[in-house]
Amino acid sequence: MMSLAEIDEESALIVVDVQNDFMPGGALPVKDGDKVVEPLNAYIRLFKSKGRPIVFTRDWHPPNHVSFKVRGGPWPPHCVQGTKGAEFHPRLNLAHDVIVVSKGFDPEKEAYSGFEGTDLNKVLRERGVKKLFIGGLATDYCVKNTVLDALSKGFLVYFLSDASRGVDVSIGDSEKAIEEMVKRGAKSIKISDTASAT
Repeated sequence: MMSLAEIDEESALIVVDVQNDFMPGGALPVKDGDKVVEPLNAYIRLFKSKGRPIVFTRDWHPPNHVSFKVRGGPWPPHCVQGTKGAEFHPRLNLAHDVIVVSKGFDPEKEAYSGFEGTDLNKVLRERGVKKLFIGGLATDYCVKNTVLDALSKGFLVYFLSDASRGVDVSIGDSEKAIEEMVKRGAKSIKISDTASAT
C-alpha cells in the first residue's frame, strides 16, 4: 500500500507546459495531451484550498529558437512568444495568484526543465518549499527534466502520473522516463494517494 503524500506547508504544485501547441491539433501535439487538464485542475483546487504555491511553467520561444527544425533542432516551431499556441489550455484553472515561469526564451539555448535559465529555484526557496508535486506535459521531456532537476536540488518530488502524458517519439519513452524519475528518487502518485495536513 502506497503511503499517502501529504500536502503541507512545505509543498508546492508545478504544472508543466500545459499549452495549446502541445494539445491535439497543436503544432507539437502530445497524444491525449488534453486529458491532463481535469486531473491538474483537481490538484490545483487541492493546493489552492491549502493556500500553497502553484507554479505554471511554459515554453516561451522566440521565432528562431535553436530547438526548431529550421535551425537543425528536432521540433517544429511551437509555443512562440505571444501566439495562441503558447497560451495555456483554456480549461486550465489559471488562478489569479498562480506563478508563471517562462523558459526556453533564449534563442540559443534549449530548456526542457522549468529550472533551466529561470528563477524557479529562488521562487520556491523564498516560500519555504521543500516538497514538489509535478505533472503536465510531456512526461518524457519537460516533466522528466523538471523532476530530475528538482531532485538534484534537494527537493522531495512527487510525479503526478494521473496528470501527465508523454510524446513517445520512440515507443516506451514515457515509461522509461517514469522509471528513471523513480530510480532517481521521485515517487509516482495519483490524486487518491494525497493527504492534506490536518
